[in-house]
Amino acid sequence: MAVLSPPKPSTDEERTPRRIAFRQKRGKWDVKLSPYLYISPFFVLFAITGLFPLVYTAWVSVHDWNLLIGQGEMVGLQNYVDVLHQPNFWKALRNTFSIFLLSSVPQVIIAIILAALLDANIRAKTFWRMGVLLPYVVAPVAVGLIFGRLFADQSGTINAVLDIIGVDPVRWHAEILPSHFAIATMVNFRWTGYNTLIFLAAMQAVPRELYEAAIIDGAGRLRQFFSVTVPQLRATIIFVVITSTIGGLQIFDEPRMFDPSGMGGADRQWMTLTMYIYELGWGNQKSFGRAAAVAWILFLLIVVIGVLNFLITRRISSSGTRAVARAKKKSLREAPPTPPAPTAPLAPTGVGVPAAADPTTQPDDLPDNGTTTTGRTR
Repeated sequence: MAVLSPPKPSTDEERTPRRIAFRQKRGKWDVKLSPYLYISPFFVLFAITGLFPLVYTAWVSVHDWNLLIGQGEMVGLQNYVDVLHQPNFWKALRNTFSIFLLSSVPQVIIAIILAALLDANIRAKTFWRMGVLLPYVVAPVAVGLIFGRLFADQSGTINAVLDIIGVDPVRWHAEILPSHFAIATMVNFRWTGYNTLIFLAAMQAVPRELYEAAIIDGAGRLRQFFSVTVPQLRATIIFVVITSTIGGLQIFDEPRMFDPSGMGGADRQWMTLTMYIYELGWGNQKSFGRAAAVAWILFLLIVVIGVLNFLITRRISSSGTRAVARAKKKSLREAPPTPPAPTAPLAPTGVGVPAAADPTTQPDDLPDNGTTTTGRTR
């Protein structure tokens, strides 16, 4: 008679491996996807406030778009051709690059020097660091109004000081180069302190052992600055140069507030590309299509100059690193070879050869008790 075993009851143990496998997959998905979810708000906001306006501006630039009438027919690259044939565009381009060079280059140099002074052991460090940043807090409109009065042609403070010295008054609002110098002074006043704090933060991250080694080698303060501080700031210098390039080519507030009219001078002596965009879109022409074309030309110029700045600064940085490596290799080749350390000769084994001194050796004045003076048994 066959005995039938009862059916095996179903338990949760059979489903346990599936649950564990799903949890493991969910954990892997969490590890892989969570970093992208954390950084996604930035890219979403950038797509809404940065990427979409950029693409939409390109769409507007190929249409006959008027401020009052609205979108017209597609004209292709005709807006770009019309803009390039206008003399005010080339004046604005010249003024933009001139003000950019007069402001960005001295700004970076002065910022590095000020950061080195603030990094030194001086009293009231916090006070001086806050004082350097104060001009950045001032509104650009207020800075433009103040410096516009300082550089006034007739009753300006600068011309009054020059008159006391015996120098003829400068026509700050009538000539090209003096107006660019005055506007660059405003830009340097506002942004030098900001860049100074960036360089100061980078200098405080430099290992102090490098300075101690330089002091031991006999390097002075100036030598330490050029041989230790500046090479350690290469990445920061690249960042500051690129950001200064972007901001310098998009300058608008300072030249706009340099005179009451805000048109860039009677002959457009200091009108920049951003001011020219404003004039095309909201001035007499009211052409959004041409204004968008100039905006895209400015965007392409910023990209090209930013890439060139990055490549040049990166090449300088890599050449400096290779020079240091070559100097190290040269010093290693020219250094005299280190002689090998002397080693004690091995004593041959045999009769009649004294062994090395041993603390267990008995002195000579002790009686002979069956051992030699070398501690060996007979």
